[in-house]
Amino acid sequence: MGDKDGETRYIFLDPDGSGSGLGWVAVIVAAPTGVVYRNQGGGHGCIPYEQEGYLIPLFGEGLDEELRGIFVGELDGWGSRGLDWPAPLLDRLRTAVGFHVYGSANREDLFPTPLVLDESRLTEADEAWIPVHTPDGPGQLVWENSD
Repeated sequence: MGDKDGETRYIFLDPDGSGSGLGWVAVIVAAPTGVVYRNQGGGHGCIPYEQEGYLIPLFGEGLDEELRGIFVGELDGWGSRGLDWPAPLLDRLRTAVGFHVYGSANREDLFPTPLVLDESRLTEADEAWIPVHTPDGPGQLVWENSD
């Protein structure tokens, strides 16, 4: 799809890499919108990732704390692309991504639904870039990269 000119628009999350220092978390729901969100992930690897879709920001204090505990604490900030996840760490990740979000306004969801780790795409998981199932289909859970 795309805008009226047929061009794709790119939105860089945290474009200068400085972050807010306060932490942030969002979900990019995959959809043919003509808007592609880019996020730096992979810890010190500073890998650029992108997903076409729409962004759902998540609000709350300390939302990224457990994610940082996994990727900065346990994995020392070196990312996890292709990691063979040890069972206890994978369990922590499953829990850490379980943010509750509402489906789109085109549905009749009355209650928020938790995000679920998309384990079929687990090899794509990296710091600040986690594949998830949303109420509206596949997406990426993103947050401020630790580098």
